[in-house]
Amino acid sequence: MKLIDEIVGAQDEIRDIRRDIHAHPELKFEELRTSELVAKKLESWGIEVHRGLGITGLVGVIHGNPDARDIPVGSTVSASGASVSTGGSTVSKGSKAIGLRADMDALPMTEFNQFPHASIFRGKMHACGHDGHTAMLLGAAKHLAKHRSFNGTVYLIFQPGEEGGGGALEMMKDGLFSRFPMDAVFGMHNWPDYPAGTFGIREGPVMASSNVFKVRITGRGSHAALPHHGIDPVPIACQMVQAFQTIVTRNLNPTDNAVISVTMIQAGEATNVIPDYAEIQGTVRTFTVEVLDLIEKRMADIAQHCCAAYGASADFEFHRGYPPTINHANEADFVRGVMTSIVGAEQVRRYEPTMGSEDFSYFLQEKPGAYFVIGNGNGSHRTPGHGLGPCVLHNPNYDFNDDVIPLGATLWVSIVDQWFKQHSS
Repeated sequence: MKLIDEIVGAQDEIRDIRRDIHAHPELKFEELRTSELVAKKLESWGIEVHRGLGITGLVGVIHGNPDARDIPVGSTVSASGASVSTGGSTVSKGSKAIGLRADMDALPMTEFNQFPHASIFRGKMHACGHDGHTAMLLGAAKHLAKHRSFNGTVYLIFQPGEEGGGGALEMMKDGLFSRFPMDAVFGMHNWPDYPAGTFGIREGPVMASSNVFKVRITGRGSHAALPHHGIDPVPIACQMVQAFQTIVTRNLNPTDNAVISVTMIQAGEATNVIPDYAEIQGTVRTFTVEVLDLIEKRMADIAQHCCAAYGASADFEFHRGYPPTINHANEADFVRGVMTSIVGAEQVRRYEPTMGSEDFSYFLQEKPGAYFVIGNGNGSHRTPGHGLGPCVLHNPNYDFNDDVIPLGATLWVSIVDQWFKQHSS
C-alpha cells in the first residue's frame, strides 16, 4: 500500500476533526456548525472558500501552481494559474478543473454507541459515514493546498442534504457548475462490506433510482355483514399488490433489474365495517430511466383497471426521487487505475451495484465522473463503548473507521495528480 507520508503524519489531526463532527451531527440543510468548521479549516490552509450553495453547502477552490511544472524561463503566470505568457504569446495553462465531493449530513436516528465521540444529540447520528467522507476530503485538501503541484483547479465540494434532501441538486440550482466549471467530478463512500485497505468501482450503473408511489382506492363502505351493499377496497388492494409484481416478472426484459416494494397498506377503522377506501404505498428502484418509465406507466394502468373491474376508482401518484447513479466508463477506468497504483489490483474490487440510491447521480447527469467506495472493515476498529450490533450503514452501532482516512485522502490526492497529468495541455 502506497500512502502519502505527509497525510499519514496528519492522521491524528484529521481523526480529531472527524470525531468532532461525529459528536455533533446535523441533519439535512442544518449543517451550519459542520459547514463552518470545514470552511475555517480550509481557510486556515489558504484555500479560497465559497459558502451558501444548497443552503449549507460550500466549495473550496485550490488553484494549482503552474510554476511547479515545465514552464519556460521568463514566463509570467496569472494569479489564478489560468494562463501563461511566453515571449508575447499566451497559451492556456491550468484551464482544466475537477470536482471532489464529500457529503456532510447525518441521519435522524439515535446512536447506541457510548464511546467518547458518540453523538451528543438524541435522534441525530452519523450512521452513514459522512463525517468520515468529510474528513478524508479535508485530509486531501490540506496536502493539495500545501503543494499545489498540479496544473489546473480543484473544487472541493462539501455537500449538504444527501440523506433524502437532494443537496446535490440544490447546489446545482445555486450555480455549482456555472460558478465553478469543472471537466469531471468524483465522489467516494465508505463500504462496510469491504475490508479496510480495499476499494470498489465499476463502470455503468452503481446505484439505483429511488422513487415513491401511492394509490388511493376508493370504494363504498358498508356493514361487514352486508358486503353486497358496498364496494370493498381491501381485496382490490390485495389484487393490486400481486399485479404490481408481474410488471417485473412479465413486462421487463429479464436482464433488466428493478424492485417494486409495497411497504404500506392502510384501510379501515373497525372490524365490522367495510371501509370506503384503502391506500397502498411503496418504492420503486431501477438502474435506468427507461425501465422506470415503463414501470410507472404499467403501475398506473394496473391501478386504474384493477379498480374499474370492481367498480371502484383509483388515484395514482408517482414521485421520482434520485435518478440512477451511472458511472462514466472512461472516468471509472481512470479511477480504477489510480486505485491499483496505491493498493494493487487484487485490492480493487468490481463493485456490485446496489438498489440503494445517491444524489451524486445528479452530478453525473451533468458531468463526466465516477462514484466509488472505500472499505470500512467489519467493525473491529470500533473503540470500547460501541453498541452490540453490527457496524453497517444506517445502523445505530455504526462508526466510521479512522484507520482508512489516510488511504482515502491519498486516493483523492492521487486522483488529482494523475488526472491533471493526463488532461493538462
